[in-house]
Amino acid sequence: MSFTPEWISYDCTNAFSALAIDYLHQHTSLQPFYQHTPDLKGIEAAIRERKAFNTDRKTLTAVLKAQYEGITVPEKVIINIEKLAAPDTFTVCTAHQPNLFTGYLYFAYKIIHAIKVADELNTRFPENHFVPVYYMGSEDNDFEELNHIFLNQDKLVWESGQTGAVGRMHTRELDALIDRISGELGIFEYGASLTELLRNCYSRSSTLQEATLKLVNTLFGSYGLIVLIADNSALKKAMTAVFEDDLFKHTPAKIVAQSAQQLAGKYHAQVNPREINLFYMKDHLRERIVRTGNHFEVNHTDITFSAEEMSEELKNHPDRFSPNVVLRGLYQETILPDIAFIGGGSEIAYWLELKDLFAQYKVPYPVLLLRNSFLVVTRKDKELMKKLAVSAEALFKEETVLMNEIVKARSNQQLTLEKEREQLSNVYKQIRNISGAVDPTLLQHVNALETKALKALKILEKKMLRAEKNKFAVQNAQLHKLKSALFPRNGLQERVENILPYYARYGQPFIDMLYEHAPTFNSKFGILKEE
Repeated sequence: MSFTPEWISYDCTNAFSALAIDYLHQHTSLQPFYQHTPDLKGIEAAIRERKAFNTDRKTLTAVLKAQYEGITVPEKVIINIEKLAAPDTFTVCTAHQPNLFTGYLYFAYKIIHAIKVADELNTRFPENHFVPVYYMGSEDNDFEELNHIFLNQDKLVWESGQTGAVGRMHTRELDALIDRISGELGIFEYGASLTELLRNCYSRSSTLQEATLKLVNTLFGSYGLIVLIADNSALKKAMTAVFEDDLFKHTPAKIVAQSAQQLAGKYHAQVNPREINLFYMKDHLRERIVRTGNHFEVNHTDITFSAEEMSEELKNHPDRFSPNVVLRGLYQETILPDIAFIGGGSEIAYWLELKDLFAQYKVPYPVLLLRNSFLVVTRKDKELMKKLAVSAEALFKEETVLMNEIVKARSNQQLTLEKEREQLSNVYKQIRNISGAVDPTLLQHVNALETKALKALKILEKKMLRAEKNKFAVQNAQLHKLKSALFPRNGLQERVENILPYYARYGQPFIDMLYEHAPTFNSKFGILKEE
């Protein structure tokens, strides 16, 4: 198995927000919203700041060791956990919910990017050690967002009546889905081993977060990746002062609202904070905490607390308080000795609203890196590209526009009337001179005639192109097939497809190939073409 990369600008894809593109180009309008530049110079500054912050490394390493108990752990992971106890060890982090069977391709791309950056930093700064971390957002309760995958463009859904934090949900209902995946992918070289892997991880785990830990550890553990499940009472003790401030003084809401308002002057604000940015989480419950006068209520329940009771609950059970998007990043950076965070465009957007929040609580703000993006082109699709003479950049154009270009490039007929329109305009210019000399009021009528004539030529031009296009029915069908394969559901491949079909075909070497071609600080969109 061999893939060759081709790199194009993110601007050419028309698939990323204006904010993400401006961040890549370090536009001056965004500079007030982040602390460090996304390069090695920024990393050096982040390391200096992080060294001055007291991370509770003892608790972190103890929690990690407990999480990995009973799991076969690669030696590199064990070493990295041990090294996290040392003050010269730092993390490169990415975060995501425990989507079913990893969810989308970009899940893997984020993790591999974190691994590759950590490895480069270990070479660049040998006096320190850098560890890649996948922070599992297992407290998310949006089950419908992560309960499915697309397999051969069919949507496979985990149907369940469970509620609360998704990471705590049991996985006993997934056998039928695994059977379905086995039936479709078992024919490939690594299909049987993939099925066994899914059964080991999901059918033999008590919760989704345990299953995801096992799966991610199997796929990426050889690179030293550490998985952190932050749904942990010992870790959350570090956040009790911040949580109390959020509950009683609403400081985070005031700070982030101001940043969001400033950012919204030019961009869409990704996050709008609530008065209280915490959920109450217990057993199968995760609901927002709202304040009514001097009392607190848990949304959609009859659970209430007085101010004194809420303070006591936080003190005794910090694990029952779950941060929303406003406080999650602060929690992550408080418990990890982190110097860089890797996220998608929407994640970068909301992190840019958090800089002042980090300053308020004196927590180091990490370097923000936009995650890598790839388009995987199989050998068959590469041959179609070659046959149609479609470039990597052209792939991202709308299908109709691209087909028109193909027809114009291959046709022997004249399909544009640009020269004729110019000649027509010159004729009407002469008519204006003649008629205007007779009666200036006739000019308006002449202009109307010209507009009508030019419009008629435009319509004729479209009809000519349409007629010629009919002669290219084969190419039209080929292009549609190519676009459907590479842009499933009319979206980016990485936002729809799952890694399982690729693993079934290529096995672990597919992940190794992604690692080989993953850039670190040079942000380009990668087209990976199979040889």
